This record gives sequence, structure tokens and C-alpha cells, in this order.
Amino acid sequence: MTLTLEDRLAISELIVLHGHLVDDGELDRLDELFTPDAVYDVTDFGQDPLTGLPAIREAALALGAGNPVAHHVTNVVVREAADGGVRARSKGLGVRTDGSCGSVTYDDTLVRTPDGWRISHRTVTARRVPLNGVTRSG
Repeated sequence: MTLTLEDRLAISELIVLHGHLVDDGELDRLDELFTPDAVYDVTDFGQDPLTGLPAIREAALALGAGNPVAHHVTNVVVREAADGGVRARSKGLGVRTDGSCGSVTYDDTLVRTPDGWRISHRTVTARRVPLNGVTRSG
């Protein structure tokens, strides 16, 4: 598949829409972001992967006040994968009610649906170590 400029723009806008919908509490609109059977992999946070929109919505509701008050998604890179699929990688910054911040990387698999691009699989990885642990050797 060859991605057009329009595809890349639509995918980038889809990915950044996530922060707006979640921060606004519009969890009933997750179908605008994800396929109905999407996998939301949060194993890096000690949880099982979430499968399907109801599970993703319920996990956000269960976290309640533990959710960040602001999700900022940036540094979106869209690429065509060797298997012909579409992948995107982006950075997420979450701001908590106490002002503390956290950083994650989103690794997404995307599919084109009749309603536009949707995320079919997302892996969320926490950024905990500067330079991903790379140090000077010598």
C-alpha cells in the first residue's frame, strides 16, 4: 500500500484526537479512534492487554481520578510496514492532577475502514530511563 499525503494527515490527526477525546471524557467516541476489536496493550504497566472498545472504556473508568488530566500526543511518525500494513509511533505526555508528568511511547497498527483510518492495535510503553538506558561505553 502506498500512503498518500492525505492518508498520513488523517492518521496523524486520528492519533492526536485520542488526547482530546479522553481528556474530555468522551469515552463513547472511542470508535472514532479504534476498531471494535482493538487491542490496547498496557502490559508495561503490569496489566493484561485490553481487547475491544468496552474493555478500553471500562479500564479508563476504573482508573478514575488516577487518569491524567491532560494527554498530549506528539512526534507522530507514520510508515508503511514490510508486511504491507501501516504503523505509527508517537510520544505521549500525561499530566496528573498534582502537576507531575509521565511519558509514554505509542506503537500503533492502523487499518483503513469504511469510516476512515482506525487503530487496531496499540502498545503503550512507559519511558522511565533517559536515553532508553544507553550509556557511554569506554
